[in-house]
Amino acid sequence: MSLEKRLQNVAVLGAGGKMGSGISLLLAREMTLEKLKPENSGNTYELHLIDVNSDALEGVKQYLHKQAIKFVQKKPEVVQDLFQQAGQALEGDALAEAFAREMQSILRPTTNLRTAAEANMVFEAIIENVDIKTKVLGELGNACAANTFFFSNTSSIPIHVLNEKSNLGGRIIGFHFYNPPAVQKLVEIIVPEGVHPELPPLAESLGKRLGKILIPSNDVAGFIGNGHFMRDGLHGIGEAQRLQEDYSFVAAIYMINRVSQEFLVRPMGIFQLIDYVGLDVFQAILNIMNPHFPEEDLHSDLIDEMVKRGVKGGQYPDGSQKDGFLKYEGGKIVAIYDFSSGSYVPLNEGDWKAKADAALGDLPASHHPWKTLVKAENRSEVLKKYFTELKQMDTLGAQLALRYLKRSKEIGLQLVQQGVANRAEDVNGVLMYGFYHLYGPINDFIE
Repeated sequence: MSLEKRLQNVAVLGAGGKMGSGISLLLAREMTLEKLKPENSGNTYELHLIDVNSDALEGVKQYLHKQAIKFVQKKPEVVQDLFQQAGQALEGDALAEAFAREMQSILRPTTNLRTAAEANMVFEAIIENVDIKTKVLGELGNACAANTFFFSNTSSIPIHVLNEKSNLGGRIIGFHFYNPPAVQKLVEIIVPEGVHPELPPLAESLGKRLGKILIPSNDVAGFIGNGHFMRDGLHGIGEAQRLQEDYSFVAAIYMINRVSQEFLVRPMGIFQLIDYVGLDVFQAILNIMNPHFPEEDLHSDLIDEMVKRGVKGGQYPDGSQKDGFLKYEGGKIVAIYDFSSGSYVPLNEGDWKAKADAALGDLPASHHPWKTLVKAENRSEVLKKYFTELKQMDTLGAQLALRYLKRSKEIGLQLVQQGVANRAEDVNGVLMYGFYHLYGPINDFIE
């Protein structure tokens, strides 16, 4: 069955969640554009939005309507041409509303899992839990047609595990979108052994249709993205705990977060990134990965205790950040969690922050923030000069940053050596496209 034919009936499991809603948007937009083509006149298109939360599904419908309007406002010529071929000369608000109506007409929001039984493609974006995923996928595997293909958005569970436990007979592939799916360009494709031969080329064609950059990861727990992120995060946690020998918990978290953002020229510090993903999600991924790597200890007592206390991070439905290691107001960090008191210590309270900054020392003179370099054409040269200067400094901040860079590179090389990634370029690509790093972890900046 061709991709065009499969796009006529699609289901998204977990459509009410942040990842599911973004995946739904990408599919809804592509299906609506396909529906409007003259050669498809008379074909029926259905996108089943499935979630246990009916209120969330109503929110998804509203979200898709707004995004459809924005899409036409940005690319009116694409939609206008399709309507003109159908004999409708529309423009401006009328064009946008017409496209939004067409998109709404294909949506089938429901809490009934069985509505996915007629789907040609099923996209799974539910909770990162092996038992729950396999229960749902197993039920659909029995209900759907024998030629239905499944795309899992899991970020850490080996696809062969989902396939075997769900008895899908090779009809599933890893199709890991990055958050938010509608914005992030990267998709990690994970092809398990015994996959149906038509599925990998179909997934590649779909990824290209959705405008994604596709990077292959082998079917090893955590894949490339979380394979690096989990170990990178554990390094940051370990560094903060070592700093506690001389500084408070609050100061240690602040210092490592600042080092991993400003000194490493990343978009977020490591604790801000863990907050963004969610401490409970970070914990869940570690729990999934740890049994697959018996020679490592992919576990954090600190994360366990924070989650136990209810400090989980993550986002609210509107996309704003929940408090985790850090407290946020208007998207900005305003305080740090104090482990001993269980409360947050404001950045502007007392002189602890000034003392922590003084202990780290100055940044090299050639330092530029991530926002400045992200679009700079000469950023490689700027970064090389910056890290050369950093190596010549003997401050605590420089020492911590260089140690972080070294560990990050070790992790990247480990992923290649373990066969998670086929090559260094794939590791670097995932970190640059999926995490918006300016440079990949496997580099020669500190050689």
